[in-house]
Amino acid sequence: MTDSLLRYDGNLVDDVRDRLAIDPDAVAFSRHTGSADWQDVTIGEFDAQVRALAKGLVASGVQAGDRVALLSRTRYEWTLVDYAVWYAGAVTVPIYETSSVDQIAWILEDSGAVATVVETPEHAQRVAQAGGTAPAMRQTWTIDADELAVLATAGEAVDDTVLDERYATMDASTLATIVYTSGTTGRPRGCMLTHGNFRAELGGALETLPDLFDADGASTLLFLPLAHVFARIIQVGTIRAGARLGHSPDIKDLVPRLGEFQPTFVLAVPRVFEKVFNSASQKAHAEGKGKIFDKAVATAIEYSRALDAGKPGLGLRLKHGVFDKLVYGKLRAALGGQAQYAISGGAALGERLGHFFRGVGVTILEGYGLTETTAALAVNPPHRERVGSVGLPISGAEVRIAADGELQCRGPQVFQGYWRNEKATAAALDADGWFGTGDLGEIDADGFIRITGRKKEIIVTAGGKNVAPAVLEDRVRANPYVSQCLAVGDGKPFIAALVTIDTEAWTGPLDDPALLAEVQKAVDDANTQVSKAESIRKFLILDEDWTEENGYLTPSFKVKRNRVLADMATEVESLYTR
Repeated sequence: MTDSLLRYDGNLVDDVRDRLAIDPDAVAFSRHTGSADWQDVTIGEFDAQVRALAKGLVASGVQAGDRVALLSRTRYEWTLVDYAVWYAGAVTVPIYETSSVDQIAWILEDSGAVATVVETPEHAQRVAQAGGTAPAMRQTWTIDADELAVLATAGEAVDDTVLDERYATMDASTLATIVYTSGTTGRPRGCMLTHGNFRAELGGALETLPDLFDADGASTLLFLPLAHVFARIIQVGTIRAGARLGHSPDIKDLVPRLGEFQPTFVLAVPRVFEKVFNSASQKAHAEGKGKIFDKAVATAIEYSRALDAGKPGLGLRLKHGVFDKLVYGKLRAALGGQAQYAISGGAALGERLGHFFRGVGVTILEGYGLTETTAALAVNPPHRERVGSVGLPISGAEVRIAADGELQCRGPQVFQGYWRNEKATAAALDADGWFGTGDLGEIDADGFIRITGRKKEIIVTAGGKNVAPAVLEDRVRANPYVSQCLAVGDGKPFIAALVTIDTEAWTGPLDDPALLAEVQKAVDDANTQVSKAESIRKFLILDEDWTEENGYLTPSFKVKRNRVLADMATEVESLYTR
């Protein structure tokens, strides 16, 4: 890896210019053009398209430091616009494409965005409805209406020296983006991330994960929302490292797209890996091959655990080889067939699922981070992973456990504060630059971090017992029929749980005794991880799942705990009524 890839100074446009200087004809992207066709885009072609759009932004009156909002699904144009905004010296403000008019209005108003790029006419309509409270908003360009081409044409009269001047004004301290948090507990706050935050994060991540980014033919297919910092850091990481990047906006088309693109690594939230496992299990059982699949699962987990202990024995290796032909190869094919690694973040993966996928031949490198830490604060390095942990701090990051058990961190990837919110910034960052993550954690003797719960989500029972719900919820949710689980019991005599069902995996009635038995089995399994006082005594299966559409999940699949507890107070109370 060259020294330029590890630089923390400069700005994100440097990454494009660095790759351009090495080889302008190197393939940087593959664009899906319809059916199973993919069109390669060189770094030279990308640079020309970015500069054309940046000139268009300049011609349209976008000044250095102005905020430009971007509302779209994950697609090539998202990345194109992101870099064009930076080249123009401006600041990208991502908005989830599922955001409501009220959410869009808040972000446009709070950020002071002067323009918006959207994907569809429907998105443009939402922005128009929201624009009444955003006085700085002047114009909107719609990707599907071919208005990026109109924007590029508008910039043809702008001289190259203007862009070069904008580029020269940016350094590591320049604001690159304002990313609004998902808002599990209230109105989203804008996290200010500089070019230097991204550069420092990339320096640490690329140094920690050379097996992914630096491998021959390295490539990944993005399908998570680029409005989330997790996908965004992979976008800029592939460009910096020279890996090939693809985009897949529709989750329903993900499996065929993975098969066509054949990425060498993927990134996803745990729910995606759970879905892959649950779909394979359901299919095997429906075809009468359930016993074989279950034995294959047990063997994969045993094989992975044996890797931790040293080396699997001959008998286990032979058995593993048989199941590799019968089962594991098909599961690897679901991820494109070439992926040796996957990165998981956003929530806890769970040891069982981690061991299963490593035993199958796809090592999931679980990591941990927040928007405020420019994505990964820690990750499990290849060949040294510790399943069940979130890994080691990436280069440049410091971590510690506070007296109350909160995981704290500082380093060059930690954000600058919350946009126009000095009070929230002061509460999050102390005078020495330590950031309180809000998560409870442990650091073992080798430096590996484990997340044990959320500081603000601690349940205190009537008996005064402090319970971290995450360990219970993650374990219950690992059941193939369970979609979501929320532990409750604040001020109550015992811990209980609200449970929703994955109706793709379970197609029968929700009051079926077989389903109740499955959920009870999941609860019993979760209770093995805690003391009796912390265990789930009762549960209630709800009629409707929690989704982003009905307002109970964030775009990164986190449960909005406060919203659930407020709306389902009657259901919670019923768990404690004789």
